[in-house]
Amino acid sequence: MRVIGIDYGEKRIGIAASDPLGMTAQGISAVEDEDAVCRVIQEYGDVEEVVVGLPKTMRGEIGPQAQKVLEFIERLKDRLKLKIVPWDERLTTSQADKFLISAGVSRAGRKKVIDKSAAAIILQSYLDAH
Repeated sequence: MRVIGIDYGEKRIGIAASDPLGMTAQGISAVEDEDAVCRVIQEYGDVEEVVVGLPKTMRGEIGPQAQKVLEFIERLKDRLKLKIVPWDERLTTSQADKFLISAGVSRAGRKKVIDKSAAAIILQSYLDAH
């Protein structure tokens, strides 16, 4: 059961993939548009579902960014015909940033991998819950 995780951002979209058993997540890429997201997902071929981080407010409400993500999810559903699950992603980017800092990754290096790292955190959270 392969699962894809997505961290949707204004500039880049981070993508992570689970192993074939659906137990561990690994960041795979950061792309700049919806078409590239669909291509990456289709390249895997054996994807059963897609988990998209939903950036709720700290109060758990749907704000403007979360609304954009919900619209992105609807477009993906139309294009991919896969199960797509919104998943609470509060603070995942800051978690990824803190992890990368603790690993000694430079600011420039973090900028290159932060999106796919956040996607991996979202996906791993989902996999651990299931």
